[in-house]
Amino acid sequence: MYECMGKSTACLVGAIVILWCCITHVTSDASDHRYNKGDSVPFYANKVGPFHNPSETYRYFDLPFCSPAANVEEKKEDLGEVLNGDRLVVAPYKLDFQIDREPESICKKKLTREEAAQFKHAVLKDYFYQMYYDDLPIWGFLGKFDNEDKDDPTGATVFLFKHVHFEILYNKDRIIDVFVRNDPHAVVDLTEESEVDVDFTYSAKWTETDIPFEKRLEKYSQTSFLSHNLEIHWFSVINSCVTVLLLTGFLAIILMRVLKNDFVKFTPDEEAVDDQEESGWKYIHGDVFRYPRYKSLFAAALGTGTQLFTLAIFIFMLALVGVFYPYNRGALFTALVIIYALTSGIAGYYAVSFYYTIEGRNWGKILVLTGSLFSGPLFFTFCFLNTVALAYNSTAALPFGTIVVIFLIWTLVTSPLLVLGGIAGKNSQSGFQAPCRTNKYPRDIPQLPWYRRTLAQMAMAGFLPFSAIYIELYYIFASVWGHQIYTIYSILFIVFIILLIVTAFVTVALTYFQLATEDHKWWWRSFLCGGSTGLFIYGYCLYYYYARSDMSGFMQTSFFFGYMACICYGFFLMLGSVGFRAALIFVRHIYHSIKCE
Repeated sequence: MYECMGKSTACLVGAIVILWCCITHVTSDASDHRYNKGDSVPFYANKVGPFHNPSETYRYFDLPFCSPAANVEEKKEDLGEVLNGDRLVVAPYKLDFQIDREPESICKKKLTREEAAQFKHAVLKDYFYQMYYDDLPIWGFLGKFDNEDKDDPTGATVFLFKHVHFEILYNKDRIIDVFVRNDPHAVVDLTEESEVDVDFTYSAKWTETDIPFEKRLEKYSQTSFLSHNLEIHWFSVINSCVTVLLLTGFLAIILMRVLKNDFVKFTPDEEAVDDQEESGWKYIHGDVFRYPRYKSLFAAALGTGTQLFTLAIFIFMLALVGVFYPYNRGALFTALVIIYALTSGIAGYYAVSFYYTIEGRNWGKILVLTGSLFSGPLFFTFCFLNTVALAYNSTAALPFGTIVVIFLIWTLVTSPLLVLGGIAGKNSQSGFQAPCRTNKYPRDIPQLPWYRRTLAQMAMAGFLPFSAIYIELYYIFASVWGHQIYTIYSILFIVFIILLIVTAFVTVALTYFQLATEDHKWWWRSFLCGGSTGLFIYGYCLYYYYARSDMSGFMQTSFFFGYMACICYGFFLMLGSVGFRAALIFVRHIYHSIKCE
């Protein structure tokens, strides 16, 4: 077990196998997607909600559509679908394979004043609906209005679409594509919010195509803005990467020249070594390996950051092999939950191992701190946001059963693996490898100018890595908090690697400049500087919300800033651990290269 936790290879391979089994479970009822003429095809209505507020979604039949007289038949969903806010029910349309339908009535309904007002409010808020036909997504708007001033709906003429036309493409015995059309003339005027009779109808037309079944999802990638602007996208990313690499290259040249001069200065001829006066970073060799304050918190942050780094690597691996293809419902959320649970042992191992390396003793305390450092803030954020979603009666609110499942995963998987990882780390730790002895009493740190203090250094450290990813951030935000589809994971992975390299290098450079001013408290500084990019990302959240999106309302605002705070905090821990480990390797190297007395 210890060997497994030390190398982590076998455990993580097992995680991939289990994860693959869970993700590939997301299929339609007709798992082979083959039908004979007249066969019933799985058709589910999912949710409705304001187009510009992707988190504010409601059940399809929360609006007064025609619903079955009996209870609505719900589709059994997996964990990822529920976390994604999907609540699939059998749609009120009957579209059998290769059966054309002339306009046919679903139901004739008399809308009350309250129901008319409900539909009117939905149309004015740009409500759209989402359905799935043979696992192919369908979208449509509920109606239209002729007043562009949405903040003043009193003067708007509001119309509700009452007819839906489906156009379905098929290749032999398989469905290739589906489109939905609304008849702009088949509408009901809801301006006065009065009682009105509505005959909800639909029609369907089947057309044969030669597009192969294997390529039926390609259109969702091709229609996304990423594919339309692929050349510009690649050019922008490459330009950003080249700029950052040039800047880091200049810093590398300067840093290496300075270090070379320092080594020449600090390792002169044997006869002159006693006359050489120590200064700069060599002067503090007796203090630079002094353990940081709050060792427990530091070790827990390092272990949690390492776990999140491992989580990110495995998510990229799954993305690059095509697991997260367009509209694989809930696959990403399933992956996040399972991999996070299975990698908790890595957090326990590295946290306790490092804690004992720097002469810590209470390994139980460090495990509790490690287990709650990221999941604790995430849990309290979830509690608040889930309460908000419940108040709105939104599908974003998790059902009690799902919460129980997540709790059981945490209790039966995450916590035991965390403890086992801690035990392995406790028994595999060794002494801290410091090339210089530490003095009994610390030296005083000279008074430093403001630009050499922690906050200023964090600002400088976070800006350069952020400049390497800010172009990509827009596309990611438009996918996560919009209706675009992100498919070019190769670009994202390249940007992620550049982010890691730049973060490590900038942290190393700033650590050297800090030691050169005889400031030996570099442990926490290197972690904070490495993680400061997460603060810049959260600053970009403010810009994106107010300048690049049309999101509004308390619920959507709470979800956006609440969950983005957790994501940015995760980036802070992950990049902080990368920055510290790079700085530790650098500091050990330079003090190994000189003679420490």
